[in-house]
Amino acid sequence: MFRTLRPDAVLIQAVIAGALSFAHLHDLAAAAGQDGWKAWAYPVSVDLLLVAAWRRMRTTPGNRDAWLWFAIALIASLGANVATAGLLDMTDVPAWLRILVAGWPALAFLGGTLLAHASHPTPEPAPVPEPEPAVDLVVERAPEPASELPPAEPELVPVEVQPEPSPQEERPEPAPSAPAVPVPPALLAHAQKIADAHRAQTGAPIDAETLRTRHGMPAALANSIAHQLA
Repeated sequence: MFRTLRPDAVLIQAVIAGALSFAHLHDLAAAAGQDGWKAWAYPVSVDLLLVAAWRRMRTTPGNRDAWLWFAIALIASLGANVATAGLLDMTDVPAWLRILVAGWPALAFLGGTLLAHASHPTPEPAPVPEPEPAVDLVVERAPEPASELPPAEPELVPVEVQPEPSPQEERPEPAPSAPAVPVPPALLAHAQKIADAHRAQTGAPIDAETLRTRHGMPAALANSIAHQLA
């Protein structure tokens, strides 16, 4: 289905403003020495730069380059409108204006290239929330009450009762010690010297085994001498 075209005041105003600006730019370029098709190319260049800057401003808000080139194209359009309003002698255009008109194509090409190849900001990817670790639900069961058991009967351990010794029983007497062996006085004096020397060297009294080993005397005699020297 075709939609019916309704007159829009804003659209009509835009067409009128574009046509007038187009004509003024053409007249100014022709007065500055750009005749023929070149005079018609200037308004097209200005309008294209305006559109390119406007699109860049919408896609990347806050872009300073887009605002700069939009202002340059707008100043060129407004300047042509003011210059052709009778304030400028179109038959005698000043040299600085001829220079600006002649240098406009290079300026417009630079602005269009920068706007077309400007880097687009890459949106940062939204952080992906990390999955929460799975929580194992462990249900603790209450311990079951232990079944009541009958109390265990204490075990009877037989105890052996030892009979007490009778006071009438006679205890064994220790065996009588062996009679001491008589030691001659001279041998005892000589053994005393040996014992003193042994005590001076070792700090301990001499024993019967040492006496028997050094002098080759019988064990009973060595025991008797050691007993008397102790």
